Amino acid sequence: MGTGQTLLLGAIAGGTILLGMPLGRMDRPAPSLRLALNGTAIGVLLFLVWDVFSGAWEPIDASLSAFHEGTGDLWPVVGYTALFTGGLVVGLMSLVYYERVLDRLGRPFGPGATAVGEMQARRLGLAGLTPARRLALLIAVGIGLHNFAEGLAIGSAAASGAIGLATLLVVGFALHNATEGFGIVAPLAADREAGEPKPSWGLLLGLAAIGGGPTFLGTLLGHTFTSEALSVVFLTLAAGSILYVVVQLLGVAQRAGRRDVLAWGLLAGLMAGFVTDMVVTAGGV
Repeated sequence: MGTGQTLLLGAIAGGTILLGMPLGRMDRPAPSLRLALNGTAIGVLLFLVWDVFSGAWEPIDASLSAFHEGTGDLWPVVGYTALFTGGLVVGLMSLVYYERVLDRLGRPFGPGATAVGEMQARRLGLAGLTPARRLALLIAVGIGLHNFAEGLAIGSAAASGAIGLATLLVVGFALHNATEGFGIVAPLAADREAGEPKPSWGLLLGLAAIGGGPTFLGTLLGHTFTSEALSVVFLTLAAGSILYVVVQLLGVAQRAGRRDVLAWGLLAGLMAGFVTDMVVTAGGV
C-alpha cells in the first residue's frame, strides 16, 4: 500500500474522535446526566488502561517465553521492563507534578490577584484554564499517546502488505476513537453546570487534534519502520497519564454521590470499549 493511501487510513482512524466533541457544548446538563457522563468517561478510560497495558506487556511476555524455551536470553526482558517502568513512571508522575505547578500558578486569578501573579499565570496559558478544561486536556494527552501507538500498528500492517488487516485495524480504531472523543469532553459538563461559557469550537477542535492527531503521525512513522521498543514507550506513557486522569475523575464522582448512576455509566463506558475492540480482535490481532 502506498504512503498516501496509508496516511488516509490513519486520518480516518484518528478523525472519528471529532464525533464526540459536540457533546462538550451541551447547555447545563442535569447533575445526574453529568455524573453519568463522568462515569462513562471513566469506563472508556479504564478500558484503555487495560488495552495499553496488554499491548505494552506483550514484548516482555514473549521474551520471557523465549527464555523459558531456551531460544532467548534475559537481556530483552531487562530492556523491555526498563522501558515499561520508565514510561509508566514518566507518564504518571510528570502529570502529578505538572498539575501541582499549574495549581500554584492558577491561584493568582482569585479576588486578591496581584498584577505580577496574574501576568505569570497568563504567560503559562494552561494555568488559566478551569479545572474541568484542564482535565479534558489531560485526557486528550493520554488518549493521544495511546492513539500514536495505534497508528504505529496501522502503518506497520500497511507497510507489510497486509491490506485487509490494515483496513480492519482502521475500522476498529475508528470506533475506539469515536468513544474516546466522548471521554475527552465529558468533564466539560461540570463547567456548564457552574455557569462557565460554552467551550469554543476552536478549543474542541484543539482537544480533538491532541487526542486524534497522533494516530496520523503514528501511521506515518509505522509505515516507515517498526519498533516494539517505541511502541512500549508510548503505550506506557499513555497508561500512566490515563491512570492519573481516572483518579481525578473518580474524585469528582465520589463528591457527587449517586453511586448507582456512576456505576451504570462506568459499565456503559467499559462495554463500549470492549465491543469496539471486538472488531479488531475478529481480525486476529
